[in-house]
Amino acid sequence: FDNQHCGIYAGDWDSYKDFAEVFDPIIQEYHGISADAKHTSDMDFSKITGNVNPEAPVHSTRIRVGRSIDGFGLSPGITKEQRVGVEDLMKKAFGKFEGELAGEYFPLTGMDEAVRQQLVDDHFLFMSGDRNLQVAGMERDWPEGRGIFHNKEKTFLVWVNEEDQLRIISMEKKGDVLGVFKRLASGIEAVRNTVKKEKSTDCDSALIPLL
Repeated sequence: FDNQHCGIYAGDWDSYKDFAEVFDPIIQEYHGISADAKHTSDMDFSKITGNVNPEAPVHSTRIRVGRSIDGFGLSPGITKEQRVGVEDLMKKAFGKFEGELAGEYFPLTGMDEAVRQQLVDDHFLFMSGDRNLQVAGMERDWPEGRGIFHNKEKTFLVWVNEEDQLRIISMEKKGDVLGVFKRLASGIEAVRNTVKKEKSTDCDSALIPLL
């Protein structure tokens, strides 16, 4: 589209290798990295030594990441059966969350109107109609296999099969960045551990960038 910087999606993990001549230069330019750069991830919240001044006029803080599960196609190439498989796997995982992360999963398919309206009011609900996702084939079979999980306090969310297989979100009112990041790190670890137990695999942290 004319209003986009660029647009490219990988249908699966192998696409990054098979079409490296296309993907690598775009990723390097978009992220400002060199050809030999390596992806690193450090979710150790204990390394954060500062925080936002609690008196600062910060309305809310939200940190989110995307994750994919090894063995399933990425969103442009995922089959209907795989998408439902991701959802079924995550339903089992969500049921094992404990403490602050414990909550409820709301599938988009057959969603009750009262539930839908509450998710809209909470600004949690994702919807169809994004032109980029549509032309990339990422809204096929809408809304099957898609849904939203949130904890009781509504400070931890997981979107299932929206753009990424998983969009993991931590948020709360005010500017406690450290607290939000700590919850996010705990949530990612909970997702990883429960998925590994259910599937004997892992969440792949090297995700498709939205370019």
